[in-house]
Amino acid sequence: MSDSQKFPVAAHVLAYLAHKAAFSADRAVASAELAASVPTNPVVVRRVTAMLGKAGLLGARAGANGGAWLLRPADEISLDIVLRAVNGCAHLGVAPKGVKGCPVGEKIPDAVRSAIQAADRAAHERLARITVADLLNGAHESAAAAAE
Repeated sequence: MSDSQKFPVAAHVLAYLAHKAAFSADRAVASAELAASVPTNPVVVRRVTAMLGKAGLLGARAGANGGAWLLRPADEISLDIVLRAVNGCAHLGVAPKGVKGCPVGEKIPDAVRSAIQAADRAAHERLARITVADLLNGAHESAAAAAE
């Protein structure tokens, strides 16, 4: 699964679990049900839920009666935490190495690297203000409009 797919799938899975009030093992939601909602393959969902589990965002149980559930309330899970759990950062790319002797090639890699780092910080700062609960309630839409 590409990095560009992990974050949206993770946010969707967490929102679906919150919607289903899956806050304990007895309310676990099967990966097949989660995958049908995304929609994607259950294997993709299991990979993402494993990452979210390592980050302490959800619990999971394997097997026929397996499934996933939230370990924290949806209003306490910000999207920057989700992004860090599955991607680490916004992944805007890596600046290429410069070419010595070229006036552009010597300077551009540092400039591009700096721009990527600034964009990554801005993305995390914005995502820190949006929770999984906000996704369900549509609050992120009004916050995005206010930021414009």
